[in-house]
Amino acid sequence: MTRHEGEAQSIAQGEGRKTIEGETPAEGHFDDRSSTTPAPRDPSDTLHGCQRILILGRTGSGKTTLARELAAAIGVRHVELDALYFGPSFCTAPLPVLRDRTSAAIAGDRWVTDGNKSAVRDLVWPRADTVIWLDYPLVVCLWRLARRALWRTSVIKAQAAETDGKAGLPRQFLLAAKGVLKALRSHKGQHREYPEMFAKQENQHLAVVRLRSPRATRRWLAHVARPNLPSTGC
Repeated sequence: MTRHEGEAQSIAQGEGRKTIEGETPAEGHFDDRSSTTPAPRDPSDTLHGCQRILILGRTGSGKTTLARELAAAIGVRHVELDALYFGPSFCTAPLPVLRDRTSAAIAGDRWVTDGNKSAVRDLVWPRADTVIWLDYPLVVCLWRLARRALWRTSVIKAQAAETDGKAGLPRQFLLAAKGVLKALRSHKGQHREYPEMFAKQENQHLAVVRLRSPRATRRWLAHVARPNLPSTGC
C-alpha cells in the first residue's frame, strides 16, 4: 500500500466510497473487477451514479461557488443552504423555518448543495450520496474572506451613498469579523470531526472526495465535468 492510499483509507472505509487527497486520477483509469460485481461510486474520477452532492468546507473555502459551477456543469439544481437561512439585510430564519425550507429544497432526486450547518445535518447527510470536502489551508480561506469582506463593504458603501446613510456598514464589519473567527475555530475542528463522522455506520453510504487546494479542485472539476460541458468549438 502506498502512503497516498494509506492516507485515503484512514479517512473513509467501506464499499462504494473513496477519499482522495486532491489529485485527479490519470486519463484511462480503470479497474479489473468482475462485471458481476457492482462497481463502487468513485467521484474522484467520475460523477456517474452521484445524484445528490454535498459540498463541505470551512468558511471562505468557496463552497457555494463550486456548488454553483458543478450544478451548472452536470445540469442539476443548486441548493444554497445559506440562502435558506439568511433573508434581506442578513436577517436569519428561525430554526423550524430553516428545517422546513431545507427539507423541501432537498426533496428532489438530483441536486448539489453546500453548507456545514449542523442544525440541518440530520436532514441533508442521509439524503446526500456524495460529499466533496474542500479541506484547504487556513491561509487560503482567510484571504478569501478578506476579499469577500472588501467586496461586500464596497457594495454597502455604494448603497449608502445612494440613500445618504451608512446604517449597513457596522453590521457588515461585524459579519466580516465573525467570518474570520468562525474560520479560525473550524480549522482544527473539521480536521477531527469530519473523518470521524465519515467513519460512522450511518454515513457509510457517502462517497467522499477530499480536495486540499483550489488548484486540486479546479483540476477535479475539469475532469469530472468535461463530458457534461457543451462544446466550445475549440
